[in-house]
This record gives sequence, C-alpha cells and structure tokens, in this order.
Amino acid sequence: MSRGTGAGYDRHITIFSPEGRLYQVEYAFKAVKSAGVTSIGVRGADSVCVVTQKKVPDKLLDQTSVTHLFPITKYIGLLATGLTADARSLVYQARNEAAEFRFKWGYEMPVDVLAKWIADKAQVYTQHAYMRPLGVVAMVLGYDEEKKAQLFKCDPAGHFFGHKATSAGLKEQEAINFLEKKMKDDPQFTYDETVQIAISALQSVLQEDFKATEIEVGVVRKEDRVFRALTTEEIDQHLTAISERD
Repeated sequence: MSRGTGAGYDRHITIFSPEGRLYQVEYAFKAVKSAGVTSIGVRGADSVCVVTQKKVPDKLLDQTSVTHLFPITKYIGLLATGLTADARSLVYQARNEAAEFRFKWGYEMPVDVLAKWIADKAQVYTQHAYMRPLGVVAMVLGYDEEKKAQLFKCDPAGHFFGHKATSAGLKEQEAINFLEKKMKDDPQFTYDETVQIAISALQSVLQEDFKATEIEVGVVRKEDRVFRALTTEEIDQHLTAISERD
C-alpha cells in the first residue's frame, strides 16, 4: 500500500518523489525509532562511552543473549540501534571487512575507515532495488593512536559523522538537546565523568532510574584501547555515583 502523498513513490527505493524524497529511506529511519530504544554516545578526553537500553522482550529469554553492543575487532566496538536482525547482518560483514583490512595492510582498521565503509554500504543500498536499506543506526567507537578517542554515527541514508556526543533512537532529539548543554564548552571529561554523563543523559531523557541490568554500557579507554562492555557491578557503581551526586 502506498502512503498518502507518496502515492506510488514508496514502492521502489530508486524512485524520487516529485519533492525529491526517497520514502523507503525515510521508512528505514522510522524503523530505527519503532524499535523503542534510545542510545547515547559520549566522547571524553581519553575514553569513549556508549549507553543503550536493554529490553528483554520475553521472560523466558536468556538475558545474556540479548545485546545491542558488538565488538568488530578487539579495539573497535559498534552499538546498533534499530532492528537487531539487520544489525547482526551488518556486524558480520563489518567484522569480515576489518579482518581483511588487517590481513591486507598489516595493522588494525582505523575507526573512521570502518565508519566510512558502513556508510558507503548503506548509501549503495539507497541506489539499488535488490537490497532494502538496513533499519539500523550504528555508533562506531574506538581509540586511534593518532586521532585519539573516536565516535562516529552511521545512518541508513549513508551519512557518517564524527561526534563529541550523539544519540539515536526513539528520543534522539531530546537527548541531543541535553548533550548540547553538557558539551557546550567542549569539556575534557575523565573516564568516570564520560560514563556517568552518558548514563545520566539517558535517565534524564527517559525520566526513569535504571537498574544495572536495564542498560548496556560499552567503553574504549586510552590505557589499553580495548573495546569492552561494562559488567552489571561496574554499571551499578556508576549508577550509585550518579544518585549520590544528584
């Protein structure tokens, strides 16, 4: 079925509407929001942190099998917001691309190169009818030796930008408004401050206090540059520090 003013123009991704819009790409952005999850990314002086909600849709599911955080290499992480099935497909391809890069050139794939590859792939999907756009916004984080802490966001249209802080998902704009105030003077946050600002931004936007099992936190630090997800105990410590500070 065609939608309203887009009569007929939303049937194929390769057709522009008279207004110059690609409805299928817009639907991909709506699919990201329809997942009902909000994600936050914050870049500090010597670390990067991403936070997202962890919603387990069924009580019988093993909680450890539900995640939006994916390691691409030992040093690069990806936070996927949107359709998890699409995210897994993208992650497997990104891991393969990063492994081939390492094999070919003899060093780890830089964060910005991987982000560009993901964005290029998304953009190609907007030009060909054989593949629908992936309903995923990917935040790519890592620590480059030369460029320091890196945080990129790639969307279904093929945009990719480096960010000091960003958000994706259901309450994206509210989160961005909150982060703009926090990042106004481009502060150099410590690792603990970076994690706590990311978590408090999510709490502020969703107006609820989370338990440690209800969120996922992924970090990369300067000291070892390894991407990892924080344990529930570590998340709990940060939640306690936030509540005591407030």
